[in-house]
Amino acid sequence: MYPGHWANVFPEKAAAVDTGSGAVRTYGELNDRSNQVAQLLWDKGLRRGDHVSIFMENNLAYFDVIWAALRSGLYLTSINRYLTGEEAAYIVDNSESSVLIASRAVAEVASELPSTTPNCGTYLMVDGAVDGFEDFEEAIAAYRAEPLAEEPAGGFMLYSSGTTGRPKGILRPLPETSIGEPAETVGLLNALWGVDSETVYLSPAPLYHAAPMGFCQAVQALGGTAAIMPRFDPVQALQAIEDYKITHSQWVPTMFTRMLKLPEAERTGFDLSSHKVAIHAAAPCPIEVKRQMFDWWGPIIYEYYAGTELNGFTYCTPDEWLAHPGTVGRAILGEIHVCDENGLELPTGESGIIYFELPAMPFEYLKDAEKTREAQHPEHGNWSKLGDVGHVDDEGYLYLTDRATFMIISGGVNIYPQEIEDALVVHPKVMDAAVIGVPNPEMGEEVKAIVQPVEGVAGDAALETELIAYAREHLAHYKCPKSIDFRSELPRLPTGKLYKRLLKDEYWGRTGSRIV
Repeated sequence: MYPGHWANVFPEKAAAVDTGSGAVRTYGELNDRSNQVAQLLWDKGLRRGDHVSIFMENNLAYFDVIWAALRSGLYLTSINRYLTGEEAAYIVDNSESSVLIASRAVAEVASELPSTTPNCGTYLMVDGAVDGFEDFEEAIAAYRAEPLAEEPAGGFMLYSSGTTGRPKGILRPLPETSIGEPAETVGLLNALWGVDSETVYLSPAPLYHAAPMGFCQAVQALGGTAAIMPRFDPVQALQAIEDYKITHSQWVPTMFTRMLKLPEAERTGFDLSSHKVAIHAAAPCPIEVKRQMFDWWGPIIYEYYAGTELNGFTYCTPDEWLAHPGTVGRAILGEIHVCDENGLELPTGESGIIYFELPAMPFEYLKDAEKTREAQHPEHGNWSKLGDVGHVDDEGYLYLTDRATFMIISGGVNIYPQEIEDALVVHPKVMDAAVIGVPNPEMGEEVKAIVQPVEGVAGDAALETELIAYAREHLAHYKCPKSIDFRSELPRLPTGKLYKRLLKDEYWGRTGSRIV
């Protein structure tokens, strides 16, 4: 299904709602506007397999562009709205996008792009244009709100977040189908979580990220309503569940933590009775945090583990997690193999690099054969990795340890920061925590924690002493931080991912590196 179908069934129904302003995009409007954008793109010479980039905040026009690309056989690349001009230009240029659609909200950065992306021929801007851009509304008004003669299915070509280096374009083959045929992800949402035309789905994360964009698009393909927040706020998220009678939602663990840190009276003052399915992913959730969420919301919390590469997928129901605390589930796409650094498969229960086996390599990194090879197993070309470390138990349940690139080696001992961060973040005085390895002349590295205290708590020597003692109560001593620094905020993406490399570079003296 797609908006053209639902526009015939219920044209006045909300396909998307902006919970900040209350603005609505109906299915009739979404179908007409995406058709107009598709006609414009065709007129500009774009054909199946060509690329379009979008650079804007959470905006209802996002969906006009998504569906225009998907019903034109095009690749759509979303750009993180917080990037610099240099970083955004790299993605537009590297993706060979012929068209860039930005918004007035990012005009300060977007205004640099016409002069720095010479291979992109068309620049459109939503909510009013600046120099170098055409006005989006005026541009699409010149085109008919009718489908193209042929509507081959398009797809997303997204970029990694760049937390450990320059972003990589993740290129997957386009479907050999038309837009009228259901995509694999659409069927997955229906089968796993019962998403259908009655669903009202809350997306508190930025649309430029793979999961929010993909899930919202799939909800619309099934005739439901996607309620998007301008940005995550714990109180506003709870208010949105009540106001819009949210049935389904998706979160990252840091959002859980921030909601749990609200005062009890504020946290429990909302009607959440419509809320039937809460999904989370993107990072391992501390066991105690998830237990507290179950105590609050009941057994409605589902988890999955996957990457933008879609090289594998694990899934965990509430009952499975309660029986196997800490798991991210069992594989439903791709057989799991856990290997050492040389590619040797490890016994059940031992931690190593996680590979998924599919019949063929499902993706490549655009214009980067070396990175593509690095993602593959040294002997099995159809096994691929995301760079995560974990183990599988004897029932096939996967447990994540950390990113391999974040591992600390102290005196020859491997230490995984995630376990330490999970312990610290449940302390009542801690809002957020990051753990990294910093130079130590004797041990090579030592464990350093960087902590964001909750509002009103001073980050001082007394708190450092308290938190180190707390860590020693819950962790083996060799894992505990040797010291703690305090920050008013950690460099965390709205998607929940931490720019840990920025923190590491400060302590290792790498002043010239950039997250690009």
